[in-house]
Amino acid sequence: MKAAQINEYGKDAVVINPDALVPELSSGKVLVKVHAAGVNPIDWKVSEGYMSQGKKRSFPLTLGGDFCGIVMDVGEEVTQFRKGDEVYGSGIILAGGSGAFAEFVVTNEKLISKKPDRADCMEAAALPLVGVSAWEVLYNKMKLKKNQKVLIHGGLGGIGSMAIQIAKHLGAYVATTAGKDKTGYLKKLGADVIIDYRSERFEERLHDYDAVFDTVGGDTYRRSFLVLRKGGIIVSMLEQPDNELMDRYQVEAVGQFTKITGEGLKKVAGFYDSGVITVNIDRIFPLEMAGEALRYLRDASVKGKVVIKIE
Repeated sequence: MKAAQINEYGKDAVVINPDALVPELSSGKVLVKVHAAGVNPIDWKVSEGYMSQGKKRSFPLTLGGDFCGIVMDVGEEVTQFRKGDEVYGSGIILAGGSGAFAEFVVTNEKLISKKPDRADCMEAAALPLVGVSAWEVLYNKMKLKKNQKVLIHGGLGGIGSMAIQIAKHLGAYVATTAGKDKTGYLKKLGADVIIDYRSERFEERLHDYDAVFDTVGGDTYRRSFLVLRKGGIIVSMLEQPDNELMDRYQVEAVGQFTKITGEGLKKVAGFYDSGVITVNIDRIFPLEMAGEALRYLRDASVKGKVVIKIE
């Protein structure tokens, strides 16, 4: 099979192997023919070695997590899926999958779900990590309620754009940070306030917010504590809780590392099929250009998601 792999870590390490071995099926896992794969920041971080600490992994290593495709075979003890099912989910190596930037992927049945009925495979492949992340943070970590105020950093990106839509579904008042030229797009998603991070300081405009969803990190994370009311909460995809800032501003800080689950994928599929969320695909790359897809996501101002077309 054809697969996008690395034989070493580095910025330009991605190679296309036309003769990669089809991954072996084992108990509790499914073999899926991949039609499309979503690209996330964690994919280029894996490629460049940022996620290599701890468990040693052998090369060649197939990249990619999010995917959509058709079940070709199931291993022993698989009870939820059968051959021919259209599914979406994660096959990332960090969770025991074989890597989704390939014509076939093997992954645990607990990491996939039936794809949304209204989504084509390109759209479905764009949803797993960003959709589950937004759902987990807003519902489970923040427990966001109607009429509460939330600031979502990076509203243009995959997670931010999902979070804006779900927060509006919950009845929240939503502020977001992005470039001024993206105002129209973010208004369509439902954002009530859009702050141009290039020319404005969000902490000077926003006060007494119930929650902040941080997808940017660094100085943006630290300045976000100024926005919160006492007793508020900040959840970051990139930063670990800062105890000193928590004590100073009397707020809760939480880190988020998303683990894809069947439950989360079912929630996201429900959101998509009921029209709560949509996904904007910024650009589609063929599998042969997987390296370029990673660089584009890393370096460009992507509006929504980047997807790799496998078939």
